[in-house]
Amino acid sequence: MASETIVLLSSREIEKMRQAGRFAAELLDHLETMVKPGVSTLELNDEAERWTQSRGAKSGPLGYHGFPKSICTSVNEVVCHGIPNAKQILKEGDIINIDVTPILDGYYGDTSKTFFVGTPSPMAKKLVEVTQKCLDVGIAEVKPGAKIGDIGAAIQEYAEAQGFSVVRDFVGHGVSNIFHTAPQVPHYGTRGKGKRLRPGMVFTIEPMINEGTWEVEVLADQWTALTKDRKLSAQFEHTVAVTQDGVEILTLSRKVAKV
Repeated sequence: MASETIVLLSSREIEKMRQAGRFAAELLDHLETMVKPGVSTLELNDEAERWTQSRGAKSGPLGYHGFPKSICTSVNEVVCHGIPNAKQILKEGDIINIDVTPILDGYYGDTSKTFFVGTPSPMAKKLVEVTQKCLDVGIAEVKPGAKIGDIGAAIQEYAEAQGFSVVRDFVGHGVSNIFHTAPQVPHYGTRGKGKRLRPGMVFTIEPMINEGTWEVEVLADQWTALTKDRKLSAQFEHTVAVTQDGVEILTLSRKVAKV
């Protein structure tokens, strides 16, 4: 991470983040319409790139530290940073997290959702629903004067109470006209610990919740992270801003919310 200094964004910068976040939410909604058996993850990637370029924006992941594609597509036991490819064909019962980060007017809109491919198994359904709730309970902790640790503690308490585990190796992060910056936002932890939240802070909350162990392995491609036990993993992500009296979700879909 380039700097431990937390930059508070101005109202003008937060408006830029709001526009980028709205753009990211629209991209994710668009890609959701393609999620069905028989579609390759490369097709999702190529449509994301086409859609983004056609609207005058760029794909933040493309070329970032050498990442080769425009979005991340993480299927079943892939925790995060799955690389889209032509051979990976979605099949009935899969779950897929699609993580998008378009850059609009220099600012990054970062969001992800886990989608069902056809009809999920009961375990997959429960895991995805719990993971979405984990994001909700984490966001509910965000307000001026709260601590970073409050977010992770709420997520960990809920996930573990449901019989699932929280990935430790990847965390939320500050985001603005820089993709990843301070603060780091763990999805586990202790209430009352960590940096104090202040208006103008903008960061992602992106819990990765596993069916089995929280431990992960990264493949030789240096990106694809899998659950160590090869059981399912799900993730949801929003970019949020700390406001004077609470929190604003900058990547909220304007569609009726659904998993």
